[in-house]
Amino acid sequence: MSRRRVEGATRWLVLLALALVWQVVTTVKQSFFFPTVTQILSEARRAWLSGPASSAFLTPAFRQDILPSLERLLAGWLLAVVLGIALGTAIGLRRNLADYLNPIVEFLRSLPPPALIPPFLVVLGIGSGMKIVLIAVGVVWPILLNTIDGVRTVDPTLLDTGRAFQVGRLRRLTMIVLPAAAPKIFAGLRLSLSLSLILMVISEMVAASAGIGYQIVQAQRSFAMTQMWAGILLLGVLGYALNSGLLIFERRALAWHSGARGRGEG
Repeated sequence: MSRRRVEGATRWLVLLALALVWQVVTTVKQSFFFPTVTQILSEARRAWLSGPASSAFLTPAFRQDILPSLERLLAGWLLAVVLGIALGTAIGLRRNLADYLNPIVEFLRSLPPPALIPPFLVVLGIGSGMKIVLIAVGVVWPILLNTIDGVRTVDPTLLDTGRAFQVGRLRRLTMIVLPAAAPKIFAGLRLSLSLSLILMVISEMVAASAGIGYQIVQAQRSFAMTQMWAGILLLGVLGYALNSGLLIFERRALAWHSGARGRGEG
């Protein structure tokens, strides 16, 4: 068995061990606030996976709460990806511009995104637009800074070679600069995706009438502890699935890069 498979199996065994410990402890203690794993899984299935076969066993609650949350998360993250890579590339290509803009960037990225919810509510209301903008503004910084750093550290020899062969600016950008900066850009993408999930939940907890975060808060307020924990479990599953999907895409996109190969083997 390969090292990658052994490590993957070990991670799952650790997770199963933790679930077993939770199951045993909660069964013995029988706390109202901490249901057993089987109760949480049963509630999750009842809430989201007990629909008719014609709808792939998905319930109306899945379509009303989970899908809108995923749409907001992905829309905000993709908006941040476009803005972060575009602005980061433009700034990184000009050696001195990043130094001049550094104080402004550091000040803006130091603002806690949840603190922006009140002004965003005043300007954008409580609709999905506010949540998408909040996610984009909150997670753009890792992408922007990593793109700037990646573009600025491209090997000058590669650029000089492109100029020597009279490669146009656009082709140098798409064939030399961005591929060379891609490993650092992907590092920013992974971090920003995790932050997107956090901000999606926070925005729905504060100002929403539907969504995963809203349902978790409503369950807590009505003392539906099993439903609350089912929502928390769902967030963990979504975070793991999104990160795994991005890692698979990164490994394929950066198959030529030794660092990406190392992560794939690990």
